[in-house]
Amino acid sequence: MSGSVPFDRAVEYYDRTRGLSEEASREMTVLLANELRDRGRILEIGVGTGLVALPLAAAGVPLVGLDLSAPMLERLVEKADGRAPFPLVVGDATSLPFSDQRFGAAVVRHVLHLVPAWREVVAELVRVVAPGGLVLVSSGQVPEPWHELTARFMDRGGRPSFGVAFDAWEAGAIERAFQEHGGAARSLPTISERVGQTLGEFLDQMAAGLHSWTWEVDEETRREAVAELRAWALQRWGTLDPPGGRDVAIEWHAYDLL
Repeated sequence: MSGSVPFDRAVEYYDRTRGLSEEASREMTVLLANELRDRGRILEIGVGTGLVALPLAAAGVPLVGLDLSAPMLERLVEKADGRAPFPLVVGDATSLPFSDQRFGAAVVRHVLHLVPAWREVVAELVRVVAPGGLVLVSSGQVPEPWHELTARFMDRGGRPSFGVAFDAWEAGAIERAFQEHGGAARSLPTISERVGQTLGEFLDQMAAGLHSWTWEVDEETRREAVAELRAWALQRWGTLDPPGGRDVAIEWHAYDLL
């Protein structure tokens, strides 16, 4: 078992809690499509409900989507009016069911930190993407102050024993992993997203167990931890509902394979 986290339980609320604004989604689609155009078939691992893949497909990028969760893929099909817009495969990214050099590129958004054996995923991506191709990665790091709240919750509630690879968030870890396979790293232009979610709303999501890192914490412990966090956050920032929202940087990195 890879320890990868299936998101079956998140189907009903995934888009609501992980989606982007229309403007940021458009910017991201243009950014990625410019990198992927004329590279042949593209693989997205952790395709989920199609937040990245459906706009790319609409922009003319030929795709194959893979996800560990069949219900997530079913929701993608529902969003595409009941018909899969590109081939969809239920599978584990640590053991991709594709032949060597099958794809011209791959897309990975908010996946590697959910796989304890994420370096195996990197090796698999390098195997299935042809030389001269590339892998586009957005690691899904949590910005401040949400990151501090998350870390404090885990210290209080206990760090999950499955599916959260904290070392994938260490500075340069993913870049070094691709470099070990001959990949050359470069950063793509950053997209700025204005997030209206308040700290109070984020804490509400914690209490409701909407994030994968809360799933192994029992409800009583989870709610007690969040109550303590609310008190601490109010003392720290004075409010849980700061006006105007916050700017969040959406970062993508390209790894060119030699």
